[in-house]
Amino acid sequence: MPEKKTASNFTSILHEDRVFPPHAEFSRKAHIKSLAEYKRLYRESITSPEKFWGRHAKSELVWDRPFKKVMTFKVPDAKWFIGGRLNVSVNCLDRHLETQHANKAALIWEGEPAPDGKPGEERTLTYRQLHREVCRFANVLKRQKVGKGDRVLLYMPLVPEAAIAMLACARIGAVHSVVFGGFSAQSVADRIKDSGAKVVLTADGGYRRGAIVPLKKNVDDALKIVGPDGKSLTSSIQSVIVLRRTFHDIHIEEGRDVWWHRELEYVDDECPPVSLDSEDPLFILYTSGSTGKPKGIYHTTAGYLLYTKMTSKYVFDMKPEDVYWCTADIGWITGHSYLVYGPLANGATAVMYEGAPNWPEPDRFWRMIQRHNVTIFYTAPTAIRTFMKWGTEWVKKHDLRSLRLLGSVGEPINPEAWMWYHEVIGGGRCPIVDTWWQTETGGILISPIPGATPTKPGSATLPFFGIVPEVVDEAGKVVPPNTGGKLVIRKPWPSMLRGVWGDKQRFRDVYWKEVKGSYFTGDGCRRDKDGYFWIVGRIDDVLNVAGHRIGTAEVESALVSHPSVAEAAVVGRNDELKGQALVAFVTLKGSVKMDGDLREVLRNHVAREIGPVAKPDDIRFAEALPKTRSGKIMRRLLKQIASGVEIVGDTTTLEDLSVLSRLSQSEE
Repeated sequence: MPEKKTASNFTSILHEDRVFPPHAEFSRKAHIKSLAEYKRLYRESITSPEKFWGRHAKSELVWDRPFKKVMTFKVPDAKWFIGGRLNVSVNCLDRHLETQHANKAALIWEGEPAPDGKPGEERTLTYRQLHREVCRFANVLKRQKVGKGDRVLLYMPLVPEAAIAMLACARIGAVHSVVFGGFSAQSVADRIKDSGAKVVLTADGGYRRGAIVPLKKNVDDALKIVGPDGKSLTSSIQSVIVLRRTFHDIHIEEGRDVWWHRELEYVDDECPPVSLDSEDPLFILYTSGSTGKPKGIYHTTAGYLLYTKMTSKYVFDMKPEDVYWCTADIGWITGHSYLVYGPLANGATAVMYEGAPNWPEPDRFWRMIQRHNVTIFYTAPTAIRTFMKWGTEWVKKHDLRSLRLLGSVGEPINPEAWMWYHEVIGGGRCPIVDTWWQTETGGILISPIPGATPTKPGSATLPFFGIVPEVVDEAGKVVPPNTGGKLVIRKPWPSMLRGVWGDKQRFRDVYWKEVKGSYFTGDGCRRDKDGYFWIVGRIDDVLNVAGHRIGTAEVESALVSHPSVAEAAVVGRNDELKGQALVAFVTLKGSVKMDGDLREVLRNHVAREIGPVAKPDDIRFAEALPKTRSGKIMRRLLKQIASGVEIVGDTTTLEDLSVLSRLSQSEE
């Protein structure tokens, strides 16, 4: 099927005619049982949003003090459930303690398996046990003088203590900021400086494919980093709490570092929750920006909690008896919303897994689904394409009949991967919810409702309640069906970001300036004749690489920090497995020799500076980069060269046309 070129100068996804209606048996048992029911609720959420959200906020959440007003919104500032007070940890834990769910599993955790194939360590925490551990660690934080509004940075492996720490922060009103364990010491230091974090929570190390990830050493290195002015980037840190995970030797700085397990010896298991205002910050999560500096997106308490609970309930058709597995790390928003807060607020059982999907063999996920009787499985298209590459024989070894619903997250899923997921993993019986959302949105904005929405492979389908998305042109006007454009959201929703931490102007400029009065997602999209949304991908230079959002400006900054590099430009190209691959065009300083060894040196340099997820897949050396006369690098042309396609579009502003031919002939 040919690709469809759109008026907005980007490539739309493939045309797709296949439609899969919900199975009647699934719909009969679902929370929302028909398309007509979805449409009725959606219509109410758009025409009477205060009535709709107010009713659900009262029925879904436990309040210390009722809210007085549902919302106010003056672009770009939103407030939800004004005057209300509540606590997130109470809504995720305490509310279940006097119910039949108190002694059921809240978290099932499996550590990385041993190299010989033996299962890894397993732990199960009931809601009552999880509540106890959260209260104990909340008291540890209080012992370290952490209180309401203080920021706590988490740099941890995917172990139960990571979720315990998040919920403990929520219990005492501290603001947590989780940093993905694959990021470097520099990334940790930058996030400490920006957030003003008071305490770091880490571990001696984590496991990944049999090797130890040196988390504590990275924290030690981060706390030594100074800025260009010679001052420490991390002077706000008062203590480091270290979890014992790998038991290898690490440095403990007297007066600053304390052991997690020893601190627990000094506290009891009772910690009254702090009553928080609906708009008090819950967490900061850093996401790549189109400038070199990451953006500290922050979300608040009541609106975020309600929206993640409702999307978990209706998008995944989640019920207390479900065993739900979201494969995301808690370092990403998916792990926040759909591994910790959403499932626990609904009283479900959430599965956590520390290791890689192919360790020690490529059937690790399917083995776990069978062993734990997982009913809902939520993963990324990158993973699905990798499973396809490994072959169906690994899947066929295991009984996956416990599955009743599949989910996709992180980037658009191509129809071929959708069909493989549906037929091979779901056995043709499981609905697929292809979810579109962002760190900034807090929760899922566009997705099928599994008992109601007919699905089309590759489409995120229809908006969730209260969401008004539109596809617009450069002037902000709605484009005709099947025409590409910018995806914007016209009305506020409860879990929307409240700002960029410490930078209100950046919040306005990045999200609200592009299309006046609307939230600009930064994504390209088209809407078909049935009103279904087909996400094309990022319009800006923030790329989805294997489910991770990587800012090209940060990678460029890392490359240029190497003494051999004069200049660098990084673009993305389509990649069958990862969605997008990073291609770096590098010009070297005069006396430096271009060779293959230097390529690997630079790739490893980026991994140290930012993290392994940001390693360029391809580095191409160039004598010069294509620039306009004003000195701006023409990344549009570099993307075409990286993809190996014919150069099209206006090149009249190019300063030196010969640069293009030399780059096109350069060694790949």
